Amino acid sequence: MKHLPKHLRPRYRYLGVELRGHPDTAIDRGAFQRHLWYAAQNLVGDAGSAALGLEVLGFEFVGGEGCAVVRCRRGSVDRARAVLACLGEVEGERIRAVVRGTSGTVRGCEEKFIHAPGGVSEERTVAFADADRRAVVREDGVDVRVGSSYVGATHLDT
Repeated sequence: MKHLPKHLRPRYRYLGVELRGHPDTAIDRGAFQRHLWYAAQNLVGDAGSAALGLEVLGFEFVGGEGCAVVRCRRGSVDRARAVLACLGEVEGERIRAVVRGTSGTVRGCEEKFIHAPGGVSEERTVAFADADRRAVVREDGVDVRVGSSYVGATHLDT
């Protein structure tokens, strides 16, 4: 079977997505893909979800930080960004998905917007809410252990 001519092939755009969760959060590519499809169906319906054609091509998530390359059809980038903004949890774990940029190729997306997760972070004791608590300190914030979960804070809060 012959390939379609270039002018008849579907055109895609690639979104570079930064993922952030609590330090003990562990999710995989399949779970992220499934919840992305659910979010698309809830926001734009079944027909709209099929028209978006969302697919996770690259995924990495380690220690509460990660990144993904999400493919969508050209002309539907705004709706795809809205779907990613609606994604609040994966497998019961709260995450934040932020689109860092859009590219016409996977390679360009990875080079411009995808950075290896697992930046400089350390675990130490901080003063928070009138008590000494264990926390994971990152470059841009602090995740303070309160009870059995984490509370996000800034460096000025501790």
